[in-house]
Amino acid sequence: MSDAIEILKSCDAFLEGHFLLSSGRHSGAYCQMAYLQQYPEKCAEVMKPVAEAVKKLDVDVIVGPAMGGIVYAYELGRQTGKRAIFTERVENVMALKRFAIHPGEKCLIAEDVVTTGVSSLETKRVIEQAGGVCVGICCVVDRTKADAPSPIPIVASALKLDLPNYAPEECPICKAGKLPLVHLGSRKMAQKAKQTL
Repeated sequence: MSDAIEILKSCDAFLEGHFLLSSGRHSGAYCQMAYLQQYPEKCAEVMKPVAEAVKKLDVDVIVGPAMGGIVYAYELGRQTGKRAIFTERVENVMALKRFAIHPGEKCLIAEDVVTTGVSSLETKRVIEQAGGVCVGICCVVDRTKADAPSPIPIVASALKLDLPNYAPEECPICKAGKLPLVHLGSRKMAQKAKQTL
């Protein structure tokens, strides 16, 4: 796992500052996983232990939520021989637009980073509406807390990071007032944050 964090740092995928997470919470660190995707060999290396864990599971389809999960679902599919698809937003609602999930197929959600697991619930809903069975989540970075576990079990991750995150009204970085709040994720937020570093 220490190798994974070193790889993330080597391609600037691990950032420090003041960030608005897709959950709405704030953090002093952010994993910009798109930067890892620039380097397919590094991406494959980071995903190898996740793929080894997935090979031991009874899974038919790996589902990557757009945008963050698409490349990781593909890479897991490549390494495990499983079918890999993705969901995407249609008018800001997660949907299965291009692919089909057949009734009874066992689906594993592939995420880049999981902090609260709330985003994955949207993909779980899509899987179940199509008649599939969601068996859990795998991810590159697991940022969940023991006191706030993911509502969907995380069955494998390349890296577990215990990075503090805060409700906006409790954020010490906001209270210090020195760093602007930055939103780097792809999901539209109710409140837009300035995207300056």
